[in-house]
Amino acid sequence: MNPQTLMIQGTTSDAGKSMLVTAMCRWLSRQGICVAPFKPQNMALNSVVSIDGGEIGRAQAVQAFAAGLPPHTDMNPVLLKPTTDKSAQVIIHGHAIANMDASGFHNYKSIALNAVLESHARLAAQYDRIIVEGAGSPAEINLRANDIANMGFAEAVDCPVILIADIDRGGVFAHLVGTLALLSESEQARIKGFVINRFRGDIALLRPGLDWLEQYTGKPVLGVLPYLHGLHLEAEDALPHTPDAGASDKECLRVIVPVLPRISNHTDFDPLRLHPQVKLQFISTGETVPPADLIILPGSKSVRADLEWLRKQGWEQLIRRHLRYGGKLIGICGGFQMLGNRIHDPDGLEGEAGGAQGLAFFDMDTTLQPDKLLRNVQGTLGHKGATVTGYEIHNGVTTFQKNYPPAVYLAQGPDGAISEDGLIMGSYLHGLFESADACTSLLNWAGLDDSNQPSNYQAVRDAAINRLADSVDQYLDTNRLSQLLNLQGLSA
Repeated sequence: MNPQTLMIQGTTSDAGKSMLVTAMCRWLSRQGICVAPFKPQNMALNSVVSIDGGEIGRAQAVQAFAAGLPPHTDMNPVLLKPTTDKSAQVIIHGHAIANMDASGFHNYKSIALNAVLESHARLAAQYDRIIVEGAGSPAEINLRANDIANMGFAEAVDCPVILIADIDRGGVFAHLVGTLALLSESEQARIKGFVINRFRGDIALLRPGLDWLEQYTGKPVLGVLPYLHGLHLEAEDALPHTPDAGASDKECLRVIVPVLPRISNHTDFDPLRLHPQVKLQFISTGETVPPADLIILPGSKSVRADLEWLRKQGWEQLIRRHLRYGGKLIGICGGFQMLGNRIHDPDGLEGEAGGAQGLAFFDMDTTLQPDKLLRNVQGTLGHKGATVTGYEIHNGVTTFQKNYPPAVYLAQGPDGAISEDGLIMGSYLHGLFESADACTSLLNWAGLDDSNQPSNYQAVRDAAINRLADSVDQYLDTNRLSQLLNLQGLSA
């Protein structure tokens, strides 16, 4: 069995696969080992632009950061971005090739596997070790045929597997034993141990269950990771389900973000969630919309459909009332496109061909085009000149019928717009709030006292990753991990 590659699979989605891969990348990097993250197939609407100009899942970019590497398309060769409940945009080696429904992609998997194996081979030639993240669960029987995301990949490259489960959900022993039982004999043999995640309480009370699990399955428990309160790790796709670490109701800037059905890159707002003077709330379908100082329309994978949802939920009237009382509004990427007169989709890239009436806050039109713009950029904010870095991922080309001050000055040219009354800003730039200076400037514009400074978001992320790596050292059997990865052979 190949020790160069170790795969982390989970009993369920959100069991801790992304977290453990991130932790392992930093743990190995600390030891001077050249390690790379890898996820064969990812389904997510949170994505970034890689160093080679492609698009990959956000979680793999965080894992690359943990390993001390720039993100590369080989780290996530197949990315699926859902456009509806039954179809998704298929991205191979960083570039969109088609929209497919579930059955269409199922038939395409044999071709996608070639892309996966090509990327893995290139990483294997360049790095000492590869830590792989599975997707969902390997026991999803309906998806076993032509699998490239879990055991199908593990069998193809002949790598060992660790299975992780979340005890905070309940039923952890059933999850582990049931998953193992549904695997083939060769797949069961690949499972080299279990990790239990998010444990709270006295470990002595769990010990009888751990002893039983090892005796019943013949597999070792490699460790029990505690529930890490206050840990911030950028989400692969799901919206945050833990309370934000930001401000209380008093003396704070109130920010709300509608949860569009196809919201994308909601990690744009992580710096605001963690800001000590910001109270950020995501507002889902049917929830009461609270008063706010700033409304942000986020990115969207289906702009016209999400704009229709906004209208049906009453957001258009609410936004207009918000602006009449002096509130501020920001549109990012798809949210920026919504601020214009019309959105044209002549090729049906996001549904049936056609167009939609925008919110008409800017005199501009956007036409969706097949070629997606993917680039990392830097520049300065238009209203105060603060340095900003970020990335663009969009199909739309926006044309203005009126001159507006740009929201951002980029080396490639002006981006976005600021309204004449100074209440509305729109930009294609993801990552607007990640730079400390840009975040401060934008929040000052939105009404926050300029004496309040944000925390350093990059430092917060790095501290969280170090905390995860510390947990590997403290709570996992590092001797067994070293044996699985043949680290002794590497150092020799």
